[in-house]
Amino acid sequence: MTSVDEPARTGARTRDAARTKAEILDVATQEFARAGYDGARVDEIAARTRTTKRMIYYYFGGKEQLFTAVLERAYAVIREAEQQLDVEHLDPVAAIRRLAEVTFDHHEQHPDFIRLVSIENIHEAEHIAASERLGRIGSPALDVIRRILAAGQESGLFTADVDAVDLHALISAFCFFRVANRHTFGALFDRDLLAPAERERYRTMLGDMVIAYLTAERAAG
Repeated sequence: MTSVDEPARTGARTRDAARTKAEILDVATQEFARAGYDGARVDEIAARTRTTKRMIYYYFGGKEQLFTAVLERAYAVIREAEQQLDVEHLDPVAAIRRLAEVTFDHHEQHPDFIRLVSIENIHEAEHIAASERLGRIGSPALDVIRRILAAGQESGLFTADVDAVDLHALISAFCFFRVANRHTFGALFDRDLLAPAERERYRTMLGDMVIAYLTAERAAG
Protein backbone atom coordinates (compact mmCIF):
# COMPACT_ATOMS: atom_id res chain seq x y z
CA MET A 1 0.00 0.00 0.00
CA THR A 2 1.36 3.42 -1.00
CA SER A 3 1.81 5.79 1.91
CA VAL A 4 0.52 9.36 1.91
CA ASP A 5 4.12 10.60 1.87
CA GLU A 6 5.10 8.58 -1.21
CA PRO A 7 4.16 11.28 -3.80
CA ALA A 8 6.24 13.83 -1.87
CA ARG A 9 9.22 11.49 -1.76
CA THR A 10 8.85 10.73 -5.46
CA GLY A 11 8.73 14.44 -6.25
CA ALA A 12 11.81 15.06 -4.15
CA ARG A 13 13.73 12.28 -5.89
CA THR A 14 12.74 13.70 -9.28
CA ARG A 15 13.96 17.16 -8.27
CA ASP A 16 17.21 15.72 -6.90
CA ALA A 17 17.78 13.77 -10.12
CA ALA A 18 17.12 16.88 -12.21
CA ARG A 19 19.56 18.92 -10.10
CA THR A 20 22.21 16.20 -10.32
CA LYS A 21 21.87 15.92 -14.10
CA ALA A 22 22.03 19.70 -14.46
CA GLU A 23 25.17 19.84 -12.31
CA ILE A 24 26.78 17.07 -14.38
CA LEU A 25 25.95 18.93 -17.59
CA ASP A 26 27.36 22.19 -16.20
CA VAL A 27 30.68 20.58 -15.33
CA ALA A 28 30.76 18.43 -18.48
CA THR A 29 30.23 21.55 -20.61
CA GLN A 30 33.26 23.18 -19.01
CA GLU A 31 35.39 20.04 -19.29
CA PHE A 32 34.56 19.28 -22.93
CA ALA A 33 35.04 22.94 -23.88
CA ARG A 34 38.40 22.99 -22.08
CA ALA A 35 39.85 19.65 -23.14
CA GLY A 36 37.90 18.70 -26.25
CA TYR A 37 35.99 15.46 -26.73
CA ASP A 38 39.05 13.21 -26.77
CA GLY A 39 40.81 14.99 -23.91
CA ALA A 40 37.83 15.21 -21.54
CA ARG A 41 37.61 12.54 -18.84
CA VAL A 42 34.44 11.29 -17.19
CA ASP A 43 36.50 10.66 -14.03
CA GLU A 44 37.37 14.36 -13.90
CA ILE A 45 33.74 15.36 -14.42
CA ALA A 46 32.66 13.02 -11.61
CA ALA A 47 35.35 14.38 -9.29
CA ARG A 48 34.08 17.92 -9.79
CA THR A 49 30.44 17.04 -9.11
CA ARG A 50 28.60 15.60 -6.14
CA THR A 51 28.21 12.27 -7.88
CA THR A 52 30.15 9.30 -9.24
CA LYS A 53 31.31 8.02 -12.60
CA ARG A 54 28.81 5.20 -12.22
CA MET A 55 25.98 7.69 -11.68
CA ILE A 56 27.02 9.67 -14.77
CA TYR A 57 26.82 6.49 -16.82
CA TYR A 58 23.44 5.73 -15.23
CA TYR A 59 22.01 9.09 -16.28
CA PHE A 60 23.66 9.47 -19.67
CA GLY A 61 24.93 6.07 -20.79
CA GLY A 62 28.56 6.99 -21.51
CA LYS A 63 30.98 9.68 -22.58
CA GLU A 64 29.61 9.91 -26.13
CA GLN A 65 26.02 10.28 -24.91
CA LEU A 66 27.13 12.82 -22.31
CA PHE A 67 28.81 14.96 -24.96
CA THR A 68 25.68 14.74 -27.11
CA ALA A 69 23.58 15.86 -24.14
CA VAL A 70 25.94 18.80 -23.62
CA LEU A 71 25.54 19.80 -27.27
CA GLU A 72 21.77 19.43 -27.09
CA ARG A 73 21.54 21.74 -24.10
CA ALA A 74 23.95 24.27 -25.64
CA TYR A 75 21.90 24.49 -28.82
CA ALA A 76 18.66 24.66 -26.82
CA VAL A 77 19.89 27.88 -25.18
CA ILE A 78 20.33 29.74 -28.46
CA ARG A 79 17.11 28.29 -29.85
CA GLU A 80 15.25 29.63 -26.80
CA ALA A 81 16.74 33.07 -27.41
CA GLU A 82 15.60 32.87 -31.02
CA GLN A 83 12.08 31.85 -29.97
CA GLN A 84 11.85 34.88 -27.70
CA LEU A 85 12.88 37.22 -30.50
CA ASP A 86 10.08 39.75 -31.07
CA VAL A 87 10.52 41.69 -34.31
CA GLU A 88 6.99 41.60 -35.71
CA HIS A 89 6.48 45.28 -34.85
CA LEU A 90 9.70 46.37 -36.57
CA ASP A 91 10.31 47.30 -40.20
CA PRO A 92 12.44 44.75 -42.13
CA VAL A 93 15.70 46.70 -41.77
CA ALA A 94 15.34 47.13 -38.01
CA ALA A 95 14.16 43.52 -37.67
CA ILE A 96 17.24 42.10 -39.42
CA ARG A 97 19.50 44.30 -37.32
CA ARG A 98 17.82 43.06 -34.13
CA LEU A 99 18.17 39.43 -35.20
CA ALA A 100 21.89 39.94 -35.88
CA GLU A 101 22.29 41.51 -32.45
CA VAL A 102 20.70 38.49 -30.74
CA THR A 103 23.24 36.17 -32.38
CA PHE A 104 26.08 38.58 -31.59
CA ASP A 105 25.09 38.79 -27.92
CA HIS A 106 24.57 35.04 -27.51
CA HIS A 107 27.93 34.06 -29.00
CA GLU A 108 29.76 36.64 -26.92
CA GLN A 109 28.05 35.49 -23.71
CA HIS A 110 28.55 31.75 -24.37
CA PRO A 111 32.20 31.13 -25.35
CA ASP A 112 31.82 27.47 -24.31
CA PHE A 113 29.18 27.10 -27.04
CA ILE A 114 31.71 28.32 -29.61
CA ARG A 115 34.32 25.84 -28.37
CA LEU A 116 31.83 22.96 -28.36
CA VAL A 117 30.72 23.69 -31.92
CA SER A 118 34.37 23.89 -33.02
CA ILE A 119 35.04 20.52 -31.39
CA GLU A 120 31.98 18.98 -33.00
CA ASN A 121 33.13 20.21 -36.40
CA ILE A 122 36.46 18.45 -35.85
CA HIS A 123 34.37 15.30 -35.37
CA GLU A 124 32.40 16.10 -38.55
CA ALA A 125 29.14 16.66 -36.62
CA GLU A 126 28.80 12.93 -35.86
CA HIS A 127 27.09 13.56 -32.51
CA ILE A 128 24.67 16.13 -33.92
CA ALA A 129 23.83 13.87 -36.85
CA ALA A 130 23.00 11.04 -34.45
CA SER A 131 20.87 13.18 -32.13
CA GLU A 132 17.13 12.94 -32.68
CA ARG A 133 16.57 15.88 -30.35
CA LEU A 134 18.84 18.21 -32.31
CA GLY A 135 17.15 17.13 -35.50
CA ARG A 136 13.80 18.22 -34.05
CA ILE A 137 15.00 21.51 -32.55
CA GLY A 138 15.63 23.18 -35.90
CA SER A 139 16.20 26.93 -35.84
CA PRO A 140 13.36 29.32 -35.03
CA ALA A 141 15.59 32.08 -36.41
CA LEU A 142 15.19 30.69 -39.93
CA ASP A 143 11.42 31.16 -39.84
CA VAL A 144 11.90 34.71 -38.55
CA ILE A 145 14.48 35.46 -41.26
CA ARG A 146 12.17 34.11 -43.97
CA ARG A 147 9.35 36.40 -42.84
CA ILE A 148 11.65 39.42 -42.63
CA LEU A 149 13.15 38.72 -46.07
CA ALA A 150 9.71 38.31 -47.60
CA ALA A 151 8.51 41.59 -46.09
CA GLY A 152 11.68 43.42 -47.16
CA GLN A 153 11.52 42.13 -50.72
CA GLU A 154 7.81 42.86 -51.00
CA SER A 155 8.34 46.44 -49.85
CA GLY A 156 11.30 46.90 -52.19
CA LEU A 157 13.74 47.56 -49.35
CA PHE A 158 15.72 44.36 -49.93
CA THR A 159 17.26 43.78 -53.34
CA ALA A 160 19.40 40.72 -52.60
CA ASP A 161 18.17 37.33 -53.77
CA VAL A 162 19.26 35.43 -50.67
CA ASP A 163 17.63 32.62 -48.71
CA ALA A 164 17.30 32.38 -44.94
CA VAL A 165 20.02 29.74 -44.47
CA ASP A 166 22.62 31.80 -46.34
CA LEU A 167 21.77 34.93 -44.39
CA HIS A 168 21.89 32.97 -41.14
CA ALA A 169 25.37 31.74 -42.15
CA LEU A 170 26.49 35.30 -42.95
CA ILE A 171 25.45 36.59 -39.53
CA SER A 172 26.79 33.58 -37.64
CA ALA A 173 30.15 33.70 -39.42
CA PHE A 174 31.08 37.11 -38.02
CA CYS A 175 29.75 36.35 -34.54
CA PHE A 176 31.49 32.97 -34.38
CA PHE A 177 34.83 34.24 -35.75
CA ARG A 178 34.93 37.08 -33.25
CA VAL A 179 34.89 34.65 -30.32
CA ALA A 180 36.58 31.56 -31.77
CA ASN A 181 39.53 33.44 -33.31
CA ARG A 182 40.01 36.04 -30.63
CA HIS A 183 43.44 34.83 -29.53
CA THR A 184 44.99 34.04 -32.92
CA PHE A 185 43.64 37.28 -34.39
CA GLY A 186 45.02 39.20 -31.44
CA ALA A 187 48.44 37.57 -31.75
CA LEU A 188 48.62 38.32 -35.48
CA PHE A 189 47.10 41.81 -35.57
CA ASP A 190 47.36 43.03 -31.98
CA ARG A 191 43.62 43.63 -31.78
CA ASP A 192 41.26 42.12 -29.23
CA LEU A 193 37.96 41.38 -30.96
CA LEU A 194 36.27 41.09 -27.56
CA ALA A 195 37.62 44.33 -26.10
CA PRO A 196 34.73 46.01 -24.22
CA ALA A 197 35.58 49.39 -25.71
CA GLU A 198 35.08 48.00 -29.22
CA ARG A 199 31.94 45.97 -28.52
CA GLU A 200 29.31 48.41 -29.77
CA ARG A 201 31.36 49.25 -32.85
CA TYR A 202 31.50 45.59 -33.86
CA ARG A 203 27.84 45.05 -32.99
CA THR A 204 26.83 47.99 -35.17
CA MET A 205 29.23 46.97 -37.93
CA LEU A 206 27.60 43.53 -38.17
CA GLY A 207 24.15 45.05 -38.66
CA ASP A 208 25.50 47.59 -41.15
CA MET A 209 27.19 44.88 -43.24
CA VAL A 210 24.09 42.69 -43.39
CA ILE A 211 21.77 45.57 -44.25
CA ALA A 212 24.20 46.95 -46.85
CA TYR A 213 24.22 43.55 -48.56
CA LEU A 214 20.43 43.24 -48.48
CA THR A 215 19.76 46.76 -49.76
CA ALA A 216 22.62 47.29 -52.23
CA GLU A 217 21.81 48.45 -55.74
CA ARG A 218 22.65 45.76 -58.26
CA ALA A 219 23.39 46.15 -61.93
CA ALA A 220 20.80 44.66 -64.24
CA GLY A 221 21.73 41.59 -66.27
